[in-house]
Amino acid sequence: MAEIKFSARAYCKMILHAAKYPHCAINGLLLAEDSKSKDAKSKGLVITDAVPLFHICLQVFPMTEVALTQVDFWASKAGLVIAGYYMANENIRDMSHERGQRVADKIAENFSSACLVVINNQKLSVTMDNVALCVLQNADGKWKPKDRSSFSVEANSLDSAAVLVQQRAYEELVDFDNHLDDISLDWTNAQLNDIIDNAVQVVG
Repeated sequence: MAEIKFSARAYCKMILHAAKYPHCAINGLLLAEDSKSKDAKSKGLVITDAVPLFHICLQVFPMTEVALTQVDFWASKAGLVIAGYYMANENIRDMSHERGQRVADKIAENFSSACLVVINNQKLSVTMDNVALCVLQNADGKWKPKDRSSFSVEANSLDSAAVLVQQRAYEELVDFDNHLDDISLDWTNAQLNDIIDNAVQVVG
């Protein structure tokens, strides 16, 4: 399978979601540009953004269905497609992905190159020295881990994530649980996107 690349915005948003709720399991969706070209697979999968979903209602599938529908509608208007699912488990040593398979399977039905990402809590720190992701793709009906050499993050992602965590930028992050508590909160995280993009520019 082709290489997977994560933009700094997507990477940082996943890390900030985990940092905001270190005591909870969290999950979210990954977005990529909606490419219909025949050579899209050969170019690899480029994850451009992430949408934080839940830190409370992870296993309430009707709520996930609602979120998927809303995100899909919003993403399509922006020329994006739901291309993956990310999660972090509550236990710092737990790297299992089974709880995310149901949603990931559903995404893969519509996007064959979809990925499933598990955040490695043990690699999260204020310095962010290592890429804290385990990436899987569906092959022969099973989600299989990809070799570390077959996925990458955009330059400055780790340094940007470290700066943002130190600045407590995660306090600005809004996931769907937050939005359901207060519908005035923006789950598209436009303000946080600007903060992340500015941090990437400064670090760069």
